[in-house]
Amino acid sequence: PWIAVESDSSDVTKRSDLHRMMDMTAEKLRLVGGSVEMVDVGMQALPNGSSIALPKVVTARFGEDPSKRTVCVYGHVDVQPAKKEDGWATDPYELTDIDGNLYGRGASDNKAPVLAWIHTVEVYKALNIDLPVNVKFIIEGMEETGSNGLDDMIVAQKDSFFSDVDYIIISDCVWLSRRPALTYGTRGNCYFFAEVEGPKKDLHSGVYGGTVMEPMTDLIGILDKLISPSGKILIPGVREAVAHLSDEEWKMYQDIEFDLESYKSEIGLSQLMYSNKVDLLAHRWRHPTVSIHGIEGAFSSAGTKTVIPAKVIAKFSIRQVPNMDPAVVEKQVTDYLHSVFAKRKSPNKLSITMVIGAKPWLADPKHPLYEAGKAAVKRVFAVEPDLIREGGTIPIARTFQDVTGKSIIMLPIGGFDDGLHSQNEKISRYNYMEGTKLFIAYLHEVSQIKKY
Repeated sequence: PWIAVESDSSDVTKRSDLHRMMDMTAEKLRLVGGSVEMVDVGMQALPNGSSIALPKVVTARFGEDPSKRTVCVYGHVDVQPAKKEDGWATDPYELTDIDGNLYGRGASDNKAPVLAWIHTVEVYKALNIDLPVNVKFIIEGMEETGSNGLDDMIVAQKDSFFSDVDYIIISDCVWLSRRPALTYGTRGNCYFFAEVEGPKKDLHSGVYGGTVMEPMTDLIGILDKLISPSGKILIPGVREAVAHLSDEEWKMYQDIEFDLESYKSEIGLSQLMYSNKVDLLAHRWRHPTVSIHGIEGAFSSAGTKTVIPAKVIAKFSIRQVPNMDPAVVEKQVTDYLHSVFAKRKSPNKLSITMVIGAKPWLADPKHPLYEAGKAAVKRVFAVEPDLIREGGTIPIARTFQDVTGKSIIMLPIGGFDDGLHSQNEKISRYNYMEGTKLFIAYLHEVSQIKKY
């Protein structure tokens, strides 16, 4: 029934479904014996000036033994939008089992991992075995749209809910290959709008073309100066800030299981930016990237239209890595694009705004939490896990780290081919069942970490 709830946090018309999803999550945690609270995190302002209630954040507690370690599990139960006509083979909101794969929107991101954690606590209870550690849950419903309200709640509860927490576990990620993985880093994200404004209204290209400097030409011109065809970022200072790749890190990348050919065929390209595994993984995880996402105000419908748009806005982002700082990147990008624009000697106006500035997150893969992860993976899967980083951004990890000061591990159970945010999202029965076993083993391993 969890997949059947259209808990799409980006669609305000589905907000009642989202509230119902939070209620179901709270109820499930109560059923397995948790002490549950639903925390009101306020209202969300809408573009039309009205506001709507944010979904409550569900917290739960199992065990309060001061002699035991306390772990806090984070997850979310909201999902990305999905429609059958987007190209799904099945109804995205009807859990469908095909050849051992469970299809449905939110199956891997993040409903199955959240349920697997709840089942983990349930298994200990059902077998009448004491939980080896105290377990807390914090489950939200706005992760896919930026976790509105959650940062403030974490700050507010720093000295209450989080006061006795030793470690935070996030299972909102996936393996890199068929080999189980532990994730110790994510990239951040700086998202920019670059707006070029020219004449007071759109113009006819036959009447005015050749007499005005066109905003679109200016915009394309400055975008072309962000990154070279070979992928080199041209903004001064950005590449220089990147943390040096150590020999040890290079060796770690060398040992990771990753197949370039299947990666290529999965994307449907004959050539990638780099032709060896270490370079490719390094540029996916520990180097910044510039991506141009779209242009607002440009003519984009089918057919032809001979228009000179009066104002166009480019949207692009730069993925952040250690040791980059979003505030510094904002200044570097703004200064650089203004200097590039000035050389064009255009009468049009350029303005740059940074609308997202999320920092990267990096943990120490030698921390006891990761040693416990390796031991649990070995116990359940009888292999050594890959130590990997994520190319995407999970801002909450950095918030937890900065606000609570606790150590964090990302412990994924999703498969590399689960299709997160895509059509036909799924989790395999194998990953779901063995993943639950992994979580059970992990709690035992964490209980063995010595208290200093």
